[in-house]
Amino acid sequence: MKKAIILFMTTILFAGILAACGKSESGNAGDNKTLVMATSADYAPFEYIESDKSDEIIGFDVDLANAIAGKLGYEVEVKDMDFGGLIQSLKSGQADFVLAGMTPTEKRKKNVDFSDIYYTAQHMVISKKESGIATIEDLEGKTVGVQLGSIQEGKAEEINKTVAIKVENRNRIPELIQELKAGRFDAIIIEDTVAKGYLEKEADLTNFTMSDDPEEAGSAIAFPKDSDLTEKFNKELQNMKENGELQELIVKWFGGEN
Repeated sequence: MKKAIILFMTTILFAGILAACGKSESGNAGDNKTLVMATSADYAPFEYIESDKSDEIIGFDVDLANAIAGKLGYEVEVKDMDFGGLIQSLKSGQADFVLAGMTPTEKRKKNVDFSDIYYTAQHMVISKKESGIATIEDLEGKTVGVQLGSIQEGKAEEINKTVAIKVENRNRIPELIQELKAGRFDAIIIEDTVAKGYLEKEADLTNFTMSDDPEEAGSAIAFPKDSDLTEKFNKELQNMKENGELQELIVKWFGGEN
């Protein structure tokens, strides 16, 4: 009798273990219908927090994620982290995709897969009006701030090959603005769409736009290598481009066409 009870309990325990193993924390398998989106919520209007109103992460990328995932039958859980850790979050399985105004560079493509481009912007150099900085050449001998792990960090390193500058990085965009205003940076490089909001608030800042490599322009959605979500998201993204939904989001968050 005891042997029968032990055998029965062992069978139940084994079945429970198998059931647990069958569950997935990712939206790619199992019955879980929530996808984890990793982002860096310091990049208005792409993703940011209006701290005086709520702790919710809002923005263009969040709306885009919810729109595409909703069409595929998923809900989205947004996780905020430093930009430099976003690629690793995909590689480690912490996130199903990254939406963070990320440019699909060749270096990043070695570690993750990307969707088609969903938005294109340019790099902008911002400095104080009295700095006299109006061209790349004017940056010589200056300290230039960039966001850690960003495409702008790479651009600054490229500049340094022909125009001697000191490149320093910070984790968050507001930190770059603060360092610039405090005089610890002579200039910073950020995306023009993001820069727009700061330029409207800070009257003592000026800017100029850098030309960009067309092969490394634009923002795309990042996925783990060989994720089945890449093709699914691309299909819905293309539908949104064709039916005007993507343009509606662009007008909502950027106030114009792109």
